[in-house]
Amino acid sequence: MSSPDAERTDTGVARRSVLHGAALAAGGVLLGGAIDLAAADGALAAARPRVYNRGEWNARSPKRRAEVRSSPPDRIVLHHTATANSSDRSKSHAFRLSRSIQKYHMDTNGWSDIGQQLTISRGGYIMEGRNRSLMAIGDGDHVVGAHTANHNGHTIGIESEGNYVSAKPPGDLMDALVETCAWLCLAYGLNPASAIVGHRDYNVTACPGDELYALLPRLRSDVGTRMRGLRARIRLRDDSAVPEEHLPTYPQVPAQERRAPFYHGPAVGPDDR
Repeated sequence: MSSPDAERTDTGVARRSVLHGAALAAGGVLLGGAIDLAAADGALAAARPRVYNRGEWNARSPKRRAEVRSSPPDRIVLHHTATANSSDRSKSHAFRLSRSIQKYHMDTNGWSDIGQQLTISRGGYIMEGRNRSLMAIGDGDHVVGAHTANHNGHTIGIESEGNYVSAKPPGDLMDALVETCAWLCLAYGLNPASAIVGHRDYNVTACPGDELYALLPRLRSDVGTRMRGLRARIRLRDDSAVPEEHLPTYPQVPAQERRAPFYHGPAVGPDDR
């Protein structure tokens, strides 16, 4: 049985997440004028999609509690699971997916827990990944994952079910990505135009697949539109203040990628603890 403390999730909206966005953006851009904390709180609450917590998909207890940092992430990294493009769009399938990924990450990779903070199925179900992730997002903090080698300390990872090297992602998945990224951008004061990137922007990998990667400009635009539709008055982080080593390096994508279940390129490196 999972430890209640290890699996505790935050089901509310923390004002601290709004304050993080404001405090980190001196001289930054505004969505709709001066900061209105009440409006921002309301927008953040409205933006939060239905996220199924670890208890709901019956996660195993982690080998150890995830590290939580008070410094929020500055990039949202999109991945694909590199698994079959299942036609099963059910919630039960989505929950099995999360359990399968966790088993692979813990038993095959030897990690302490599932690597990513969030997982989205082809049916559009959004699930908490690494332990303490929902609690950290609600507090404006960052759970360090294992999804992008040497950049886990400043990025939050979203696993998208499927293989998008040559197939297009389904609409339900893309709609859920828009909702999820808008929520994260509001929670952390991020500008979707620069914050949303693909795994291949940091590591030598084909992830998240050519077809999904080609949709990132549209995704960024749709996320920005959703944020404006929520009438959020919150400062966005000044990207010029982000350390240079946090910026994407856009390494060359390999012609062929290793084929294995749930392998989508380097997830941990020498710079990861």
